Amino acid sequence: MELLWPLATFAFVTSITPGPNNIMLTSSGIWFGFLRSVPHMLGITCGFAVLLAICAAGIGSLVMALPVVHVLLKVMGSLYLLYLAWKLRSMGMGKAVDAAAKPMSFMAAALFQFANPKAWVMAITGAAAFLPAMQPVWLAIVVYCLVFSVVNLPCVSVWAGAGSVLRRYLTQPLWRNLFSAVMVLLTIYSALAIWW
Repeated sequence: MELLWPLATFAFVTSITPGPNNIMLTSSGIWFGFLRSVPHMLGITCGFAVLLAICAAGIGSLVMALPVVHVLLKVMGSLYLLYLAWKLRSMGMGKAVDAAAKPMSFMAAALFQFANPKAWVMAITGAAAFLPAMQPVWLAIVVYCLVFSVVNLPCVSVWAGAGSVLRRYLTQPLWRNLFSAVMVLLTIYSALAIWW
C-alpha cells in the first residue's frame, strides 16, 4: 500500500493543477452547471485511463519518440484550445447559452485526452516513475490506472463545481467580461505553452 502513496500523490498534483481539461470543465460548469458536466468529467477520467494503460504498456514512449506524431498531437491540441478560446469569448460578449448548446459529451472528452499534451506528459511520466513493481505486469497496469482514476475524478470534479458556483456570480456584465477575458487568456496560454 505504501508503494501506491507516491502514485496517488502524483495523480493528485497533476490532476488538480490547471490544464486544458480543467479549464474546459470550469467553463462547462459555468455554462451548463455541475450535473450536465458529469459526462464530460467521466469522459476525461475514462479516456485518460485508456491513455494511462497505453503509456504503461510502453506504447506512449514509442508514440512520443516519433517526431511526426508528436507534432501532430501538439497541433491538434493547440487548434482545439484556440477553438475553445474563440467559443469562450462569447461569454464576455453577454451572449446567453443557446438552448441547443450541449456540454462536451463523454466520448468527445475521452477522445480529447489523446490530443491533450498535458495528459500525455502525465501518463508517460507516471508510467515511468510510478508504475507499481508487481507481477504480472498487466496487474500493475490495472492498479496504476485504477489509482490514478480514483484520484483524478474528484480532482476534475472540483473544477466543474467551481464553475457551477461561479455561474451565480457571473450574471453581471462586469464580472462576466472579466472572467471571460481571464479564461480566454488562460486557454490561449495553454495552446501556446504546448510548444515550449
